[in-house]
Amino acid sequence: MIEAKKPVIFCDFDGTITVSDNIVAIMKHFRPAGYEVIMDDVIRQRISIREGVGAMFALLPSSQKEEIVQFVLGQAGIREGFGRFLDYLREQNIEFYVTSGGMDFFIDPLLEPFGIPHNHIFCNGADFSGDHIEITWPHPCDDQCSNLFDSGCGMCKTTVMRHFSTDSYTRILIGDSLTDFEGAKIADKVYSRSILTDKCAELGVPHVPFTTFDDIVSDLKLKYEEGVL
Repeated sequence: MIEAKKPVIFCDFDGTITVSDNIVAIMKHFRPAGYEVIMDDVIRQRISIREGVGAMFALLPSSQKEEIVQFVLGQAGIREGFGRFLDYLREQNIEFYVTSGGMDFFIDPLLEPFGIPHNHIFCNGADFSGDHIEITWPHPCDDQCSNLFDSGCGMCKTTVMRHFSTDSYTRILIGDSLTDFEGAKIADKVYSRSILTDKCAELGVPHVPFTTFDDIVSDLKLKYEEGVL
C-alpha cells in the first residue's frame, strides 16, 4: 500500500507574512549613501540578490542595529489571518517552514509571538561585530540550483525545498516576488500574490492568488474535502 504524501509548506517572509518588504523599507527609511544604484542593479538583475543585499547593508553602521530593529517592528505589519493560518496547520499536523531572503535580526523578533520553531525558519544572518553590517549566508545553493554560478541566491529556497522528497511530500509554496519563482516551478502547489502572480501567469505556472492567509486556509480546507491533500 502506497502511503499518502505529507503536505509541507514553504512560506516567504517579506511582503508575504509581512505586508511590506522590510529590506526595501529599511533602505528607503535610513537612506545610506549609494543604496539607490545598488537597488536598481538588483531590480534590473545586473547583479545577484546576494551581492546587492550584502552591498546595501554594508552601507549601514553596525551601531544602528537597535534603531533598525525598532523601525521594522514598528512598520512591518503581519498579514491578516497569519495566526489563524498557523493554528489550522497545527490542527492538521502540516509542517510549516519560513524561507526568507531577509535577516534573522528582524525576522526572529517579528515571528517570536507565533511560536514557530527556530529550526523551521530559514533566513540570512547578520554580523554586527565590525563597523558596518555584514550579511552572512548560512543557507547556500546546492549543485542543482540554477543560480549557483551567478553568485548564488543568498538564502536558496529551492535547496531547502529539495530536502523534502517529492516521493514523500506534497510541496506547497507561498510567496510574492521573483525570489519565489524558482521555488514555484518545483512546487506541487503555489499560493501567490503581487509579482509572483504575474510571473506565474506569464509563464504558465499553476497558482492560486491570495490576499490574506484566511484565503489560503479556505483553499486548503477545500482541497482536503476534495481529497487532493
